[in-house]
Amino acid sequence: MRIGVPKEIKNNENRIAMTPAGVEALVADGHEVMVQAGGGLGSGISDAEFKDAGAKMVKKAADIFAEADMIVKVKEPLAEEYGLIRRGQILYTYFHFAASRELTMAMIETGAVCIAYETVEDAHGHLPLLTPMSEVAGRLSIQEGAKYLEKPMGGRGVLLGGVPGVPPAEVAVLGGGVVGTNAAKIAAGMGANVVILDVSLDRLRYLDDVMPANVKTLYSNKYNILGACRRADLVIGAVLIPGAKAPFLVTRATLKEMKEGSVLVDVAVDQGGCAETTRPTTHSEPTFVVDGVVHYCVANMPGAVARTSTFALTNATLPYARTLAGLGWRKAIASDRGILTGANVVQGKVTCKGVAEAFGLDYHDPARLK
Repeated sequence: MRIGVPKEIKNNENRIAMTPAGVEALVADGHEVMVQAGGGLGSGISDAEFKDAGAKMVKKAADIFAEADMIVKVKEPLAEEYGLIRRGQILYTYFHFAASRELTMAMIETGAVCIAYETVEDAHGHLPLLTPMSEVAGRLSIQEGAKYLEKPMGGRGVLLGGVPGVPPAEVAVLGGGVVGTNAAKIAAGMGANVVILDVSLDRLRYLDDVMPANVKTLYSNKYNILGACRRADLVIGAVLIPGAKAPFLVTRATLKEMKEGSVLVDVAVDQGGCAETTRPTTHSEPTFVVDGVVHYCVANMPGAVARTSTFALTNATLPYARTLAGLGWRKAIASDRGILTGANVVQGKVTCKGVAEAFGLDYHDPARLK
């Protein structure tokens, strides 16, 4: 199979979807790998490294899309790439369809086979391709939140860990999954007082056991969310419903109850955000203010730490890429649970229930596709 790895064009997206080790493995499997020249520079990977691993370096993304049977990316295609996609071509990347009707309808129109990293499940129901970037985003959310709490950045002027004689910041983490756990771990390590909210009592019991003493757990309901947000200097939105739009947990009314200069980092922005006021921002213009609350809603947070993110992501995505390339999408969907659950839009049909429900579209069982 001919596999194409174009350069990412989303604002300040410095990751690339393949490392030289991945190229080497795919070439050893008998495939041809085309990498766009300069695509790895943001992650500290030179063209020479890709070439030495066996990649064919191609100058233009259009040529990669025209020749490749499978496109491997990091982020969803943007409008300027829609016209390059061919019917039956495999697109293997993060899509987050439920957050964008435009993207969903565009991919339906192309007739491509869209395998979404974020819904690939393993045998235990875990999300192995979402996990590494959730780990990065969770840890980074505290780093960014701490920065935007600084007065020159528009925040309250609060040091996350405080100092002797002055209390530390209050951090509320909405969601106790991978993002929330990593956020709480970093915030606690910096000395903040942290509360994690979740609807799973089993998860809260686990977190209560493993987290340090400055992390408390709280059952997630409307009353407790409002109270936690009122007290918080920093709120982390870490909610995930796989394949579906995130629920609004922080309403506009809640926002009005929050402290002036407090910060909301909505990691759930990729899935529409868990705050009513969330809208996607970029690394170039990462924040906006509503009702005195600084919103950080960058839709590709891990792109800021591209080298770490690229290697962490491709460690997880490569095995599935090899399966897709080795079997083709039909046999891969039929034989591999991960790729079956990752199939979101296939040749004009929506094959993910969460996406279908988000936009009122017909759902088609990917296991029954011919």
